[in-house]
Amino acid sequence: MTQPIDLHYWPTPNGWKASIILEELGLPYEVKPVNIAEGDQFEPEFLKISPNNKMPAIVDPDGPDGEPISVFESGAILIYLAEKTGRFLPADPRGKYRVLEWLMFQMGSVGPMLGQAHHFRQYAPETIPYAIQRYTDEAARIYRVIDRRLAESEYIAADEYTIADVAVFPWLVPHENQGQNLDDYPNLKRWYEAVESRPAVQRGLEVFAEQRRQLTRDMDEETRSTLFGNKR
Repeated sequence: MTQPIDLHYWPTPNGWKASIILEELGLPYEVKPVNIAEGDQFEPEFLKISPNNKMPAIVDPDGPDGEPISVFESGAILIYLAEKTGRFLPADPRGKYRVLEWLMFQMGSVGPMLGQAHHFRQYAPETIPYAIQRYTDEAARIYRVIDRRLAESEYIAADEYTIADVAVFPWLVPHENQGQNLDDYPNLKRWYEAVESRPAVQRGLEVFAEQRRQLTRDMDEETRSTLFGNKR
């Protein structure tokens, strides 16, 4: 019997990437909660598998050599699981690198910039108009990049669903908090609705959904320090 993969997780866009891909692949997994508002990400045992104190991370008891392996960073998790199963990442080099291009776009631009838009619009302890405008505008630029791409392709990297879609979609779920209206991006909206309707995506978003807190700039200082401070 296949042993489950340990998923160290909390319901955030990066966490959703891992829960969605595990659901898409039908791999057995066991959730190990990492409550980032309470500081679980700084526990020594977690840091052994995720030295940057970020979730998600996985531990696969059946690694490539038959021995357990841990993987941190959501993009690396997507690649690892896609290669493990031979799904959602093309085998041909040209197709593979097209998917990896868009995966790196998510890791380098979509997540960091939309995260900043979300932070300054929702979480910053004071309203900073310049920062809000700067990152809301950058979010809009990124949405336009995706919209243009989806005018020429059914999905982000190809005409089939890949780990690039798994990576980008969760970051667009809180689009309203990023100051974006999907009606402004018709190609993106078409794609978003198609991905959102996938049963595995819906199951992935439901993992620990009841634990997700809608934090605001009025959060207490202890929570703010844990989430955004300089803890090591």
